[in-house]
Amino acid sequence: METTHTTQPRPTHTSLVAVGDSFTEGMSDLLPDGTYRGWADLLAGRMAAVTPGFRYANLAVRGKLIRQIVDEQVDVAAAMRADVVTLVGGLNDTLRPKCDMGQVRGLLTEAVERLAPHCGQLVLMRSPGRQGPVLERFRPRMEALFDCIDELAEKHGAVVVDLYGAPALGDPRLWDVDRLHLTAEGHRRVAEAVWQTLGYPPEDPDWHLPPEATLPPHWVARRVADVRFARRHLLPWIGRRLTGRSSGDGLPPKRPELLPYDGDPLHGAL
Repeated sequence: METTHTTQPRPTHTSLVAVGDSFTEGMSDLLPDGTYRGWADLLAGRMAAVTPGFRYANLAVRGKLIRQIVDEQVDVAAAMRADVVTLVGGLNDTLRPKCDMGQVRGLLTEAVERLAPHCGQLVLMRSPGRQGPVLERFRPRMEALFDCIDELAEKHGAVVVDLYGAPALGDPRLWDVDRLHLTAEGHRRVAEAVWQTLGYPPEDPDWHLPPEATLPPHWVARRVADVRFARRHLLPWIGRRLTGRSSGDGLPPKRPELLPYDGDPLHGAL
């Protein structure tokens, strides 16, 4: 008897809205013109390449806490009624010295309840965590946040992209010198993960695997990097925490309107 093979149809999403903080804005995938690209732009570029007239908005602003995301981005995103909405938030809250996880959970629940009825598919994420002492210190809070995300996804029909469980995205080599944001390669892998979760055919089935092993840096080089990190990134970050300031204060959303997206090579191609 002749065997017939069926090909799973490619999704036909016509619009994407991204909601969140610096992770979704694209730090630290820096472009030559001084702007950030990031996984959401890369994903939009891919989707635009297979769907004529594809539209994209990115409301993310670096440094935003979950309260600010709910107050400033959620209703705007819901009103756009996009085929796909991605929501990543709450991780900045878990890194604050004083973090009320009950409040974070409540705000994240509010965000999901307001977004899910007004989009075709809501995408949530278990954010990546860089290996090291910072992750270990805040791991209980992060995992409590991820448990909440899993529960909300099941209740509201959202999908969850598990970046936290991907060995590649714990590898320090895929994190920028600030140790808080992914490199361009890290963002590429996140875009691939979301792409596959939405049902598109894999282009990199091994996105979750770490890069090939390399020789570790010499002790002196590591200490120099530690000092540079503390001076350029850690101390300013602590200063903002102590004064209640944010790196995103006064900054507008990255791409505030849901407009056609051409996925140009500079900003959106993989």
